[in-house]
Amino acid sequence: MSITGGVPRIKEIINASATISTPIIDCILSNDRQEQAARLVKARLEKTYLKDIIFYVEDVWHPNGAYIEMRINPEQISKLSLELDDSDIAMAIKAHKPLKWGKAGTGVSIHGHRIRVQVPDPANLKRRTTAKPNKNHKDYFERILQVKNLLPDVVIKGFPDCKRAVISKGSSKIEGKDGVLYNKISLAVEGYGMKECMTTPGIEFERTQSNHVMEVRKVLGIEAARMKIIREIQLVMATMDIDPRHMQLLADVMTFKGEVYGITRFGLQKTRDSVLQLASFEKTPDHLFEAAARGKIDTIDGVSECIIMGQSVKLGTGAMQVYHPMEWYDGDVGAKRTMFEEGWDALFEHN
Repeated sequence: MSITGGVPRIKEIINASATISTPIIDCILSNDRQEQAARLVKARLEKTYLKDIIFYVEDVWHPNGAYIEMRINPEQISKLSLELDDSDIAMAIKAHKPLKWGKAGTGVSIHGHRIRVQVPDPANLKRRTTAKPNKNHKDYFERILQVKNLLPDVVIKGFPDCKRAVISKGSSKIEGKDGVLYNKISLAVEGYGMKECMTTPGIEFERTQSNHVMEVRKVLGIEAARMKIIREIQLVMATMDIDPRHMQLLADVMTFKGEVYGITRFGLQKTRDSVLQLASFEKTPDHLFEAAARGKIDTIDGVSECIIMGQSVKLGTGAMQVYHPMEWYDGDVGAKRTMFEEGWDALFEHN
């Protein structure tokens, strides 16, 4: 699998993208020795279409209407390690939404390894139309062709968001509990659906990981999303000597509100109240005009605001103020007499 890295990956993490280019879910198998066990788990996860396990699809016409017939390939089902039978395939066909069966429904019958799908004729429905019979016949013919084209794309196994699953073997042998050396087998799923992967039999749910921060937030919570941000940035910046506290601070800023907010103008508007800080990032005139119209107040507490106003930042040595005793005595501090009062007093004393 080719996984996005470098600057595009950093942008995905910092912007808290809802969709990423290469979502990967790393699944640790309960049985990480046998490849057949890995294939069974892969078949449970990977999206499998009806066209992958059938020989043909054909429409059959008879005097009372028509039906569509398919022949199942049992060898292909066994080769793909699919835990399927004919009734599961029939249920998947009935539940396929793009077919839009409606109230009329559909009749799916099983004849050995052949499955027949009965398509209802619109002319025989209770709801009558003013259309001509030949037009109804034409609509029925088009409906048959439409169902015939849509049936091969029915998902019969796996999760719709899991595009592909890849089995990988470790390059070096590790020693098991019984002292036997073996190559560790793991499973990588391309796509979304972390919750479904965690609840699939054969997978160690507590060791399942995804590189999609927003999905981790949805499934495991905000603390897990914070750790995922740190680890993903460390993975991209592995060759650079960066203080881990910088990454931890970035993850804290993105998650301290209880949600994952990107370092964008939309994320900052939801997490910051300072007008000058928002204006220093993007859309300066818009923020200033809105603040003036609404009469907003900025307390000048943050770093950006203090720099703009030329004040010392209230962090580090600027977080405190020096108190120096002035050695004032009683009477030194108080109301001062004016010059005219002193002049009048001197005049009266002279007289």
